[in-house]
This record gives sequence, structure tokens and C-alpha cells, in this order.
Amino acid sequence: MDETRLSEILARAKAEGRDALTEVEGLALLDAMGVPHARHHLVAGSAEAAALAPFPGERAVVKVISPEVLHKTEAGGVAIVRNDPAEIRAAVADMEARFKGVRVDGYTVNEFVGFEPRLGHEIIVGYRFARDFGPVVSFGPGGIYTEFLASQFKAGAANLFWSPATADRALVERCLAGNAVRQLLCGGLRGTKAALDERLLVDAVMAFIEAAPALARAGVSEFEINPFVVSKGPDGHGRLVALDALVKLEDLATGDLALSANGLLVNAAGERRPVSKLGRLLKPSSAAVIGVSDKSVNNGRIILRNLLANGFERDRLYVVKEGAKEVDGCRCVSDIASLPEKVDLFVLVIPAAAAPDCIAELAELDKAESVIVIPGGLEEKSGTEAIVAHMKQALDASRRTPGGGPLLNGGNCLGVRSVPGRYNTLFIPEYKLPMPSGQMDPVALVSQSGAFAISRISKNPGVNPKYVITCGNQMDLTVGDYLDYLADDGDIQVFAVYVEGFKPLDGDKTLRACRKIRDSGRDVIFYRAGRTAAGAAASASHTASIAGDYPVTRALLAQVGVVVAESLDEFDDLVLAFTLLRGRKAGGWNLGAVSNAGFECVAMADNLGRLRMAELGPAAKARLETIFAGARISDIVDVHNPIDLTPMGDDDAYYQSFRALLNDDGIDAGLVGLVPFTARMNTLPKGHGHDEDLSRPDSLAQRFGQLAAEGGKPWVAVVDAGELFDPYAKELARRGVPTFRTADRALRILNAWLSSRGA
Repeated sequence: MDETRLSEILARAKAEGRDALTEVEGLALLDAMGVPHARHHLVAGSAEAAALAPFPGERAVVKVISPEVLHKTEAGGVAIVRNDPAEIRAAVADMEARFKGVRVDGYTVNEFVGFEPRLGHEIIVGYRFARDFGPVVSFGPGGIYTEFLASQFKAGAANLFWSPATADRALVERCLAGNAVRQLLCGGLRGTKAALDERLLVDAVMAFIEAAPALARAGVSEFEINPFVVSKGPDGHGRLVALDALVKLEDLATGDLALSANGLLVNAAGERRPVSKLGRLLKPSSAAVIGVSDKSVNNGRIILRNLLANGFERDRLYVVKEGAKEVDGCRCVSDIASLPEKVDLFVLVIPAAAAPDCIAELAELDKAESVIVIPGGLEEKSGTEAIVAHMKQALDASRRTPGGGPLLNGGNCLGVRSVPGRYNTLFIPEYKLPMPSGQMDPVALVSQSGAFAISRISKNPGVNPKYVITCGNQMDLTVGDYLDYLADDGDIQVFAVYVEGFKPLDGDKTLRACRKIRDSGRDVIFYRAGRTAAGAAASASHTASIAGDYPVTRALLAQVGVVVAESLDEFDDLVLAFTLLRGRKAGGWNLGAVSNAGFECVAMADNLGRLRMAELGPAAKARLETIFAGARISDIVDVHNPIDLTPMGDDDAYYQSFRALLNDDGIDAGLVGLVPFTARMNTLPKGHGHDEDLSRPDSLAQRFGQLAAEGGKPWVAVVDAGELFDPYAKELARRGVPTFRTADRALRILNAWLSSRGA
């Protein structure tokens, strides 16, 4: 994109204070981008139109050109007439009368571009500036099919989106490969010839991707071609021709956005955040808490006790509390100024009304490297504007000093649980939320919602994340800041992220961080809330974040390899499986499966996704025949995949059969369904009325745990039963076996895991 030419085209509109270009100016932009469009003459009025040398063809298109008439067809500003000087003049005269009193810059007489009005032969390609992701380029069906196809097809089948931050020609080609519109145009349906060389389609998209950063810098908020049509050129081959151009302008460098010294749009506040101090927040050597009661157990007291319970050094932990000497053995100081050192972490648990002044004092006195702000209502509550302004001024001033000022997490958050930092500010009593213990898992959970984070901890007690971070309304630190910083932590293998809305350009920062994580071979699991208008409203009221366009978020993240969960249950399943399957190798899509229930074998076959049931090799068949004979089930169990052991199969038959499948060279992944009701299986904890005991050394849960510890091929388990068998499922998961409660859920997650590894 020639930015000098771009500036020249936009100069007149900007000088006039317009918020849109005329179509002629939009077509000039296409010329600067090298995008073909219909030829035209611009005339001042009907007299001049009559004297034009006509374009070839039987028909011509007449259009009004006005910055006040953007949607010309609806306003009667487009006419298709015979390519005759008299009819062209009459059409222009009619528009002169129709738009009397409206600013008109002239009229265009355009060549009529013939095309077949078939499904898929009109397309939209466009650019828009999204405040969360920056420039975004889109592709989809045009004309009368736009809304219909978008509503009928799954994500990516009709409409596609790209960010110039991550898109290249190879990515565009991969995305288009599964697109219904591309197939209609370029795939050549049965009995038909392709109407367009796919390279021309990719060229059109790439022209917008390559121009997008320059368009954003120039203040173009939207640039849409609706439609591009497929027309036969003089050589008889299909060509893409733009028939119209809609361009809207906006001063994008306002509010939180600004132009940097090198001409890039950036988050102005974000540029000044001393994000390098995140290490102090996550692994502090000193800390202080304000808002601790010495007479009752309030949130501040719970946080203080949680810090101590996690091993934080008592002599480097202070309580800011006037009139007290010590609380729970920690030294008290009367005010912030009396802190004996600049602490790495300051936890603020006082009421929201007092919080801004406290933050301002911390910044002005340079007493903290980072602050976790628990209360909400600091920016969005009516009546707090003055004290919040003072806080922001103090914070901004501190960031211009050698100390760099403090980083803020929150507000309206539960804060952070950091295993290496030996602290936990999630102010939930231990008896309500027992924290995971034992070996730390290489997982980081980053969530805007504190309640979401602790619900995940409660539902997945077997996963002990290195970090649980809740960032609330992202008053300062954002989801993107955390992901960008933690992307350099090679110990973290799984990033689990919950987002309700992005701060300006933080979607772009998140996208870049996710690409860096995925390029290093690690996993990102994402849940984007606020997908509907109602969800967006609820999100805004919860965290003061603006929920954006979910299809765009989903598409951009998926393109860099992020696994986007479609439901909360799926998010939990993905986190569990990706954590427990780390280190396994994906060899392909051949599945080996065992169950003891016919319905479950059918369910497996019905929900394979990309998986396929493998053909068993001779060695596996021979081994299985021996196992069945030893278990005395040869007369009722056939050797085939999936294996239905029937209720007569005992624990040993289960274990040996599944192990034989996994040892088959033709099998890449495994699924074991454990319908636990039969008396021949040990599936209950020790109790009255039976002699079963899951803790026995020969228990199937124990043996499968040992098999999981050996690594090797990926495999998952299913316990399809009620709450009586919850301990069985939990014991399997505790021992490292990804365990689900239905076969379809297990297969969906196994498909996602294999896809993430490019199987």
C-alpha cells in the first residue's frame, strides 16, 4: 500500500471533516492497492454525461456520488440503463432532481460488469478496525445470500476473519480451503467447472491484509467491497471485479489509543505499564496487606492467613493497620508511609471508596512494586470520578520516575495464587475451597472472573496450577500482559484462559502471545464469554469490559492454534486432558477402544470425529484371543475393534485387553470405557455391604494409573455412571488418567488434542 497515495486520497475528506469517502475516492484506494474494479467516468451533470465515449456493452450503470449518500441503491442513487447517450443523460437528470438539496460531487457512468447471479458468485471482502484486535480483514458471501449463508453454516464455512498480525498467504489459503464460498467459486462442484482461479481470490484477500496496517494508521475505520463479482474477462477466464466501495473514517488515535513514534496505533496507557515488574507480583519476596481485621475474620484476614499458610515469610509480611502491633504474628504499621521497605506486593482489601487514595499514596511514596486491588467499582461507579482521576494522575506520574511506579492487578478480583510465590490472595476459606496440593502442574489459569477461577479449582482438584491469576476489570494489567509475560516461562505447558472482554488492542496482544506460545509447542485453551448481546451486557456489568465480536475472536485465536472451548464443561475437559496428556506423541488418527457395554461401543463409533477404528494387527489379535481364553469369555467376546468385553469381563481382562490394543503398532490413540456396575469389577471405595476397595494394589484404577505414568500413546477413559461412582472417576484422574463421564465427551476432547498437535 502506497501510504503517500493513501494520504492524498484521504486529505480532502479529512479537511472537510467528513466521516466517509465517496465511492470514487474508495475506488481510488483500490487502485492504490492494485485491486481491479469496474471502469467509470465521473461527470458533473447530465449534459456532460451525454457527451461521453461509452464503455463497451449493451448496458451502463449510473450512480450518484455524494458523501451524504453512502447506501446508494436504497436511496435511488443507482440506475442500470441501456448504453445509450440519451438514456444515460436521462438517468443522470433524474438523479439531479432526486438529490436536489443534497451535496453531490458528481455522477459516475460505469461499465456494466456481467456476471451470473449464482450462489457464491458475489462476495464481500473488507477491512475494519476493531478496538480490541486492531485491523481485521473479513471474507464472506455477498449479495442477497450474505445473511442466509452466514446463518446456515458453522464458523469458518461462510465468513472468515484475519489479523494482519498473524496472517500470511499460506494461512489465507488454509482457511479458504474449508470455506463454502471458495468451493462454490473455485472448487468446481460435481459436473461444473471452477469459475475462478483460487489465486485471484487469495490475491484480493491479501491486498486488504497487506494494506490493513496503513489503513488503520490513516484513520480508516471500515473499508468494504460489497460485492466483488466473478466476470469473464476478454480471455474467457473468470476475474474478480469490485462493483462498489464503502469507506468510513474515524480518528482512531483517541481515548486509550495513540500513534506511537514509529506511527503504530498502540494502547497509550499500556505503553507506560512497567510490565517487567510482573515477576515481583508473581514471586514477591516481601508483601503488605491493608484491610485486615484483628477482631474478626474478614477478607483481609483470610488473605493474610492464606499467605502464611502457603509459606510466605512472616518477617517480610506486614499489615497496614493503625493502633495494632501485630496480627497473626505479622508486624503492623500505622500507615503506608511507615512501611519499613518498598514491598514487592501490596494487597489492597479496603472498601472501594478509599481504594483510589490508597493507590495514589502508594504511587506517590513509591512503597510498592505491584498492587492487587481486590474491591471493584473504582472506575465504573458514579461519583468516584474525582478520586479516580487523582489516582490515575499519581500512577502516571510515578511511572515517569526512576522507580517506574507500581503495577496494578484488578480491581474487582480475587487476585492471585502463586505456588512459586508462596502466596494466595483468593479470599475463600480453606474449608470452602481446599487448594490443590502435591506436585505443581505446569499450568497457568488466567481469568477475568475470580468466581470462574475458583470454580475450576473446585471441579479439578487433581490439577495444581503453577499460577491462578484473576485480573478482574483490567484497570491496569490485562490478560494480554499476563500471557505475553508468561509466554517466556518455559515451565508452563498449558495456558487456560477465560476472557469476557478485551481492553483496547489487548486482543491483538493476546493473539501475538498465543502465537508465540503455540509456536513453542505449548497449549492454550480459551473460553470467550459475552458471545451474545445479553452475555455482553452481563459481562460489562460484571467486569467493566466490553465484550466484542465472538466469531472474530474465535477465528483469530483458532488460526494460531488456540483451542477455543464452546462450553464451560468442554473448557474443564480440555484443561484436564491437556494437562494429563502432556508429553504424549500424536502419531495419527487410528483408535483402539474397549468397553463392557454394547451401547457404549455404538456411541464410540457414532462420535469418532476425525478418528477411525483401527484394523487390529495379527499380534494384537493373537494376544487378545489368549486374554479372552484366560478370562473364560472367548465364547461371548469376539476379537474386533472396538472390543466389547460384556459384563463378564473382569478387571484383569480389562487391563490386559486395553494394554494389548495400545501395543498394536497400527493404533495411535486409545479409549477405555468403564461402565462400572458389574460385580466382576472393583469400582467402589471400601464400604459396607461389599468387599470392593479402590485402594487395593490390584485395583484397575491403580493399574491404569501405572499405565498412564508410562507415557507413550495418548488415551482417555470413560466412567458412564452416577454419583456412586464419582470416587472411581476421581481416582483415575488423580492417578493421571483423563477421565470423562460419557464417550462423546471423551472423543471430542481426544479429537481436539490430536488436532492441536497436527495429527
